[in-house]
Amino acid sequence: MNKTAAGQQFIMKRKSREKSKKNYWVAGDSPQKRVGIHCCLIVACIFVLYPVSRIITVSLRPLSTLLTTDLRIIPPNATMENYIKLFTDHSFLLWLWNSLIIAVGTILLSLLLSTTAAYAFARWKLPGYRLALIFLLTTQMLPAGMLLLPIYIVVVRLNLYNTYLGMIFAYACTAIPFNIWLLRGYFLSIPRELEEAALVDGATIIQSFTRVLLPLSTPALAIAGLFSFMTCWNEFMMARVMLQRPAVRTWTLALERMQGQFSTQWGLLAAASFIVAVPVALVFLAASKYMVSGLTLGGMKE
Repeated sequence: MNKTAAGQQFIMKRKSREKSKKNYWVAGDSPQKRVGIHCCLIVACIFVLYPVSRIITVSLRPLSTLLTTDLRIIPPNATMENYIKLFTDHSFLLWLWNSLIIAVGTILLSLLLSTTAAYAFARWKLPGYRLALIFLLTTQMLPAGMLLLPIYIVVVRLNLYNTYLGMIFAYACTAIPFNIWLLRGYFLSIPRELEEAALVDGATIIQSFTRVLLPLSTPALAIAGLFSFMTCWNEFMMARVMLQRPAVRTWTLALERMQGQFSTQWGLLAAASFIVAVPVALVFLAASKYMVSGLTLGGMKE
């Protein structure tokens, strides 16, 4: 069996297994249970969406009616003044651009290093690999504040302070251990025969890794990229320490400047909070179809 046929057979078996699980749960649930589940989901959605609706309402209110008790989502005197001020009186586009550069760089660097390391842990039983895996797992138990000082010292000694590259390096260090564990488990679920078939056809190890293994690992790569994105997009503490120049300031640092000692620009904060939530929602929607398979099939036992 060549590698194309073997790959197609592997994909078809995985799809049929997922479909059978889905059909089992749909066929096994009673109508009363389905109604109860949907009612619970509707109530949960209301609890989740209500704070978001309040943020939208505050962002559309003028300053004179900011503290009103009106519960309507769209106020009668709605205005886009807060959104206009955010882009005209402040460098909000620059803050978003800085955050986007750091996020994309973190995703690329963390995926590059974690995929190669996870492949080595999954396919080669090198001496001490179990100890190395345990060490990577223990790093996830440390609070983020404990990692701040050593990462800061390394960034300063590399002359990367106040730079995009320094922040990308710092965030990648926190995302790589989790990604290695996730991708390693997913790589273990892919049969070795697919790579061996590619090697028999004349491919090198790198070609079998990039052309056979990685395309089949799209769900796990999507989840790892999503985790890397969330690691840096909403992060504040590390950026507060290592970014002091206004030109490289992220949106989390910029929003802090809107909170004064005696007053807070709540309308601008609400407008900015809603805008920065849009990229997160889009990323989640793009990766939603990979979440179940990427997280469940990664839990393989050796």
